[in-house]
Amino acid sequence: MTKHDHYLHKLKESLEQEYEAILTHVPIYQPFRRKQRLIGEIDILPRRGDKYDAYEVKCSPRYVKARKQLRRIRKVSHFNITRTFFYCGSSGLLIRMT
Repeated sequence: MTKHDHYLHKLKESLEQEYEAILTHVPIYQPFRRKQRLIGEIDILPRRGDKYDAYEVKCSPRYVKARKQLRRIRKVSHFNITRTFFYCGSSGLLIRMT
């Protein structure tokens, strides 16, 4: 298990009581001509009712990169994402991005 996967698993366990279901490593595709193109992955996508939150997990506090990724995911995702979060595994810091 990589360090990133360890942090992802740790965060997922802490979120289990708050959500009905939690998906991890969710690929996001964008239509591109005749085929689809993989543009990213949502690390953690928990669901409460018909709304989803997106969590980006990083090993270091690079929230600027995470913010850019979360904006792009929110823009092209077909999920009803209402909130996005950045989680820094090394410090345990959780920041709401929107």
